[in-house]
Amino acid sequence: MDTTTIIGIAASIGTGTSLLPQFFKLLKEKKAENVSIGMLAVLFSGLSLWVWYGFLKTDWIIIISNGFSLVINILTFILILRYKKTS
Repeated sequence: MDTTTIIGIAASIGTGTSLLPQFFKLLKEKKAENVSIGMLAVLFSGLSLWVWYGFLKTDWIIIISNGFSLVINILTFILILRYKKTS
């Protein structure tokens, strides 16, 4: 495995797990008042495009890491819908 691949995998792990703290906080606190849906929408769009780009380039590091991030993003959005108070 070359240095470029190792850097790509490390970057993928970092970005792929970046939303996990927010996800676990939502699960624990069951409150979503301070979470930005707009931020998640922008992130969702970017991750979707990265996955598409990965398929176009046949780059499995891009596909898997951004696909994982996309799943966490979707699950986070579901928790926000579930726990956000409607006033």
